[in-house]
Amino acid sequence: MAVTRAQQPVVTTSVPFPVRSRLAHPALLLTGILLVALNMRACLAAVSPMVGEIQRSFGLSATASGLITTVPVLFQGVGAPLTPRLTRRFGTERVVLGAVLVLGAGVLLRVLPSVAALYAGCVVIGVAIAVLNVSMPGLVKREFPDRAAAMTGVYSTTMLVGATMAAGLSVPLEHALGGGWEASLGAWSLLALVAAVAWLPQVLRARAARDGAGVVSVTKPPVTPVRPVQGIWRSPLAWQISLFMGISSLLVYTLVAWMPTILADHGMDRGEAGLVFAFSNLVQVAGAFLVPLFAGRMTNQRALAVSMALLNAVGIAVLLIAPVPGAWVAAVILGVAQGGSLGLGLAFIVLRTDSAAGAAQLGGMSQAVGYLVAAAGPVGAGALRQATGGWTTPLALMLVLVSVVAVAGWGAGRDRTL
Repeated sequence: MAVTRAQQPVVTTSVPFPVRSRLAHPALLLTGILLVALNMRACLAAVSPMVGEIQRSFGLSATASGLITTVPVLFQGVGAPLTPRLTRRFGTERVVLGAVLVLGAGVLLRVLPSVAALYAGCVVIGVAIAVLNVSMPGLVKREFPDRAAAMTGVYSTTMLVGATMAAGLSVPLEHALGGGWEASLGAWSLLALVAAVAWLPQVLRARAARDGAGVVSVTKPPVTPVRPVQGIWRSPLAWQISLFMGISSLLVYTLVAWMPTILADHGMDRGEAGLVFAFSNLVQVAGAFLVPLFAGRMTNQRALAVSMALLNAVGIAVLLIAPVPGAWVAAVILGVAQGGSLGLGLAFIVLRTDSAAGAAQLGGMSQAVGYLVAAAGPVGAGALRQATGGWTTPLALMLVLVSVVAVAGWGAGRDRTL
């Protein structure tokens, strides 16, 4: 049950969760977080410009090609609930390092000359990103308790920067490396390796602290046990946050898959359609950075959540009514709405919980629900388009879903904690 911060009872258990540690120099810690965040969307965005070439290389159908982008999203939802157990058993630092290394291995597996390896790599990438998605909010909550919302904005922005960079560099990398789509996509494993090296000091310091070989500075007594979230799957607040994240992500992934096609089907040149889409992704960076900053300074975030829903509605309505004349306007509005919704959804995880343990649990639930819901978006929109012969029905249904986002965000934005 959600209660106000003032009313929150103090409940203890015999199992402590790690408290703020400052495991390494703040600059080194921040560098590690940002490099990990760069990897969390890059390998997904890099594949989008290459889907056509992959399809021709393996002789895949259109549906099978669509699974290249859908499978990682689906397995982000499947892998998310497992992460809190991993962090409790092995520690967040080791789990993050392992996930980054697994992500790099998945990137390499995806480019092997086999259809089975292609999809297996997509599965591995999805699970690795799921672990990072859930681990990072708890880590930020623990290490930056007084600036959790602001730091959430920083790392969610970095994720989008990584995605934008990967989408823009995939084709140039293919030409520069001369090895086809395999070389271009495989090169992103190097980014994962760099992130793993940068994160290694956190793991070493954590081990030294556990072994008593280092001095750890904490902001509260390490013997203070932390209250875990009980019955999180029965919490209305947790479900409101999960639905806000899930349906917002569904809207994002649907437009990631189909926005250029929607514009091209209405007569826009495909090159210009790609530029509109890239510009919208660029605008998302601003939304992902600014919205969590505003959220952290508010007592409740109801108005902010509803504003993101309204912006989504306006942008989708422009695509429905005037897709070509209003394309650039829609790109700006949707960029702010989508980036802001991502940042706000992640901020809810740290603002609606009182501990790193709680953030990990809520992150596991919200991202499990979120990505399972989101995976249905691209496939469902494509099926509706094929069944109806146009984009009117899919876009109208997206407008209906925006109203659900607004209602969920109104509940998630209350000044309550789990």
